[in-house]
Amino acid sequence: MIVNKQMKIGVLLLSVFTLLGCAANDETEKATDVVSQASPTTENYVGDPLKITKTPTSRTETLLHTAVQIQVFHEGEEVEAALNDAFDYMEAMEVQFSTNLEGSDVYRINQAAGVEAVEVDEETFAVIKQALNIAEQSKGKFDISIGAVTNLWQIGSEDARKPSDDEIDAALPLIDYRKITIDEENLTVKLEVKGMVIELGGISKGYIGGRVRDILASHGVTTAIINLGGNVVVMGTSPSNEEGWNVGVQDPDETRGQVVGTQRVTNGAVVTSGIYERFVEVDGIKYHHILDPLTGYPLDNEISGVTVFANTSFEGDSYSTALFLFGIEDGINFVESIEGLEAVFVDKDHGVHLTSGLKDTFELTNEEYHLADE
Repeated sequence: MIVNKQMKIGVLLLSVFTLLGCAANDETEKATDVVSQASPTTENYVGDPLKITKTPTSRTETLLHTAVQIQVFHEGEEVEAALNDAFDYMEAMEVQFSTNLEGSDVYRINQAAGVEAVEVDEETFAVIKQALNIAEQSKGKFDISIGAVTNLWQIGSEDARKPSDDEIDAALPLIDYRKITIDEENLTVKLEVKGMVIELGGISKGYIGGRVRDILASHGVTTAIINLGGNVVVMGTSPSNEEGWNVGVQDPDETRGQVVGTQRVTNGAVVTSGIYERFVEVDGIKYHHILDPLTGYPLDNEISGVTVFANTSFEGDSYSTALFLFGIEDGINFVESIEGLEAVFVDKDHGVHLTSGLKDTFELTNEEYHLADE
């Protein structure tokens, strides 16, 4: 028996984030803070400064295979224009980065695998270039050419299934980021082996989140929350608390938005990956959607969830899946080697592991969990 389960983590985090981020006005709360160097820029905005309000103008739509919500803490006609441009952009990128939509950049690259290089839009090129950088840094633990295997599992769709060992063995040789050739001068991408398949689902939302932030800033927005289904970008600080937005780290064992703890964030991005997001159940066994490029099967390690705090959405999304595949010890060491990156690892025994930059600021709020080093 096969049961496919696709949990809307976007909806979960929308409710959590709205509660913790906007209602955090108790000045006696513990002051914890993560500050990004990527402060909102309004250098292209020529109008009067927008008035900041405590009640946001909010819009929610289903895009990018999740629930997308933008909350803008300003008022006026410029806010509606900003939201219109942001959602129009996301609709366009959903098409451009699609794996299955005929004519999209990714579709054309995959169709030409082993045959020829394909010229792509500069934004598609930027995402693929960053993906290859992360693949190199992570020694292939993050690899966008994993599409040959994810196409077999189809986790998150109605066609989800457990492929045979023979199918996976046949697909594994097609996973190799080193066989993706890019030409920056001509903006071309080539998959060197016929049958290779790339997919950008593990990184594209991060890029889109950053660009949405830029679009809002170009309209004079300085204070906002952008939530692309678990990929959260905050601009400025909470109008209710100058110490920052109070972000909750999702409890991996719950489906109703409960959190493990909270962290203050100002001008930054928070990205969560976990085995609770999407899975397929076969004969009573759950197979989650985070696949190991080395084996073609869902990774089985001690981690149930990873939340990454980064300067930008693109950076956070780039690293979140790789960190899950590293495991806790190697993942923490990897984070410590990258400036501006912090992470919370939650293990299957309810231990919470923090990188050094969070040890004095993360607030554990769930009694069922414990700090792993205490």
